[in-house]
Amino acid sequence: MNQASSKSPAAQLQQSRREKLQKIIQLGHDPWGHRLDERLPIGEARAMESQITKVTTDEGREEEQGPRVRVAGRIMLQRKAGKLIFLDIRDWTGKIQLLVGKRQVGEEQWELAQCFDLGDLIAAEGELKHTRTGELSVFVERLWIMTKTLEPPPEKHHGLTDPELRQRLRYLDLTYTPGVMERFLRRTQIVQAIRRTLDEQGFVEVEGPTLHAIAGGAAARPFETYHNALGIPLYLRIALELHLKRLLVGGMERVYELGRVYRNEGISPRHNPEFTMLEAYQAYGDYHTMMDLTEQLVLAALAATGQGQQVPWGETTIDFTPPFERITYAEAFRKHTGVDPEDAEAVARLAQSLEIETEGRHPDVIKNEVFEELVEPKLTGPVFVLDYPASICPLTKRKRDNPQVAERFELFIQGMEVANAYTELNDPDLQEELFRTQLAGLPPEESMARMDHDFIRALRHGMPPAGGLGVGIDRLTMLLTGAQTIREVILFPLLRPEGKRE
Repeated sequence: MNQASSKSPAAQLQQSRREKLQKIIQLGHDPWGHRLDERLPIGEARAMESQITKVTTDEGREEEQGPRVRVAGRIMLQRKAGKLIFLDIRDWTGKIQLLVGKRQVGEEQWELAQCFDLGDLIAAEGELKHTRTGELSVFVERLWIMTKTLEPPPEKHHGLTDPELRQRLRYLDLTYTPGVMERFLRRTQIVQAIRRTLDEQGFVEVEGPTLHAIAGGAAARPFETYHNALGIPLYLRIALELHLKRLLVGGMERVYELGRVYRNEGISPRHNPEFTMLEAYQAYGDYHTMMDLTEQLVLAALAATGQGQQVPWGETTIDFTPPFERITYAEAFRKHTGVDPEDAEAVARLAQSLEIETEGRHPDVIKNEVFEELVEPKLTGPVFVLDYPASICPLTKRKRDNPQVAERFELFIQGMEVANAYTELNDPDLQEELFRTQLAGLPPEESMARMDHDFIRALRHGMPPAGGLGVGIDRLTMLLTGAQTIREVILFPLLRPEGKRE
């Protein structure tokens, strides 16, 4: 048995590619490519199809004449027919066929074409016309190798089917899994539309710190780190809120930040330890102001994807026709549980039936866990749930006619919380009192047990009444692109080390 035949099929394919690599070099070409001027994105080249005309030759035959184009992309399909090679190449704007004829390109270029494999990045120049079967194609007159690939692509039918493998090898997933590139380009369109809408309404985008001395603005476990030069522990931010509110104090009346936040918590189809959050604050607004803004942002994001207001998601359809439904927390609780939310004993019995711990816990905390368990999954929406129990909203202004209720809303779509907003609390004494109540009982080593005294000091200098809004960009993208898990809309989700299964 010779050495070549003793190798595995994968090793033989790799060896073949390396032999072709050497052949490309012998032919005088750089296998790693070069700058390519005057290249058209494939989508733009295809749009030039209307420029193809028909002419009659001197011999009386009718032929096509088309514009000359130069395109580049990855080889997705390759087939040979005698002295013709058909190649399908793809870039991020589309796919097109190349027709390579030995007579048209010449001997040396024909030899170069023999060195191409699936997955290689190549460029071609020629006339844009139709084949006899009507396929729009570039009739190649010149070829370039732009990058020789040394690993074969995944098999068409047995390749990237495992979700974790797709996420780990996202660079292959983008190229070879249908719809993935389009989904992530839609994510970009969604983010651009949100920024554009906020900018048009006079908001300014800012950048706050990602390293915080105190992990504040949300009840979540942070990731910890240490600053060697200063000799202090620091935390990756769990929210954007407290620094943006400082800017309201400073006189920046409409501000927003769109960036990553980090929470050292579980991973699920709806949770990732690092995720993208939008937070926006508007001086002299309230939670109704932010409700209107939220609806505008969602509809602008939807429009940017080019879809109508009826969006398929799994086996259902989400109807984004405005205005979105609005219902109070108490009404939603009563509707979906059949229990009066003000009847603490009845709520406790319901919680116990759900195996929710009730001993020694505040009735509103128990009620909210019941709400999360029974009510939220039924909020298919989009629906704004407003007026939450004040005791679970320490950063929120109370209703003037009922201080037991906080001016807060959450937007739910398909049972997922997508947005959360408040009429912001700007009374420094009440804010300090609520912080102390919230932090009571937590061990001193807990970062959340540390009071953000500077934030209280900032409030004492006067923060205008304001509305504040947080939107989970990943979840919104899931819903607008049909993705069923959050990992499908995050380019590089956090994964266990390779070889360890979850």
